[in-house]
Amino acid sequence: MPHYLIAQSERPDEREARRARAGKSSGETYAATLRQLEPGIATTIVSPADEDAEPMSVERLCSFDAVFLTGSPMHVYEDTAPVRRQIAFMRCVFAAGVPSFGSCAGLQIAVTAAGGRVRKMPQRMEAAIARRISATPEGRDHPLLAGRPPSWDAPAIHSDEVCELPPGAILLAGNAVTRVQAAEIRHDRGVFWGVQYHPELALREIAIAVAAQAAELVKSGLALRESDIEARAAEIDALHDDPDSRSLRWSLGVDGEFAEERLRRREIVNFLNHVRQQRGETPLAD
Repeated sequence: MPHYLIAQSERPDEREARRARAGKSSGETYAATLRQLEPGIATTIVSPADEDAEPMSVERLCSFDAVFLTGSPMHVYEDTAPVRRQIAFMRCVFAAGVPSFGSCAGLQIAVTAAGGRVRKMPQRMEAAIARRISATPEGRDHPLLAGRPPSWDAPAIHSDEVCELPPGAILLAGNAVTRVQAAEIRHDRGVFWGVQYHPELALREIAIAVAAQAAELVKSGLALRESDIEARAAEIDALHDDPDSRSLRWSLGVDGEFAEERLRRREIVNFLNHVRQQRGETPLAD
């Protein structure tokens, strides 16, 4: 039975706040998504950034089939104890050579651990929908993006971005807002696949996150009024319940790549199939 390790970098108060809003911490969301995609797996959730977190050895990490890094409010360019603990954890993952995948802050953590750089976005946030993500020439043939069309939209909410990939990394996709939307990182003995967006999230979770940051989104210039943000969040929430709604898709300007859960999760399925292939197992059903 596959056993996956899920590393969440939210601080304890942030985990509780997310549970109060969305019902799950970021790690619990990942665990639920992975169990839906690959029933029968075992998952272990750890919080390496916590003050009382027990450091994981390379030997312990090698007992897992893959490692997943979640999104969080962590700013990895800040020199704080939680950031240092999280980066140290990721360097151990690379040293162990265990396949790893991450989204949003998960990508940023892996980039920083391997020697790249992350910054606060200089002009605006990217919130609710990352538009017109396009694969690079290298990304078009990369297994992480298998099945994606030439351009697609994805759930996203972030105010930090990767500004410099580490040595040996491959840029796989980007858009007009954020140059690095997907990348492969090879460092030490490990290979990491990551995206800046959130294939693991249900649309309702994105709607909740957007509504919770309404004031910040207005301040960033993405909307004139908080009521505009609330209306957009309500439409995304409605699309969660009715992903085939033509009127909601038209209003939000999205297609099935964003609206349909099966298509939205492509990158996670592709990573799981990559891990299954390494174990000599058949791919997951599409």
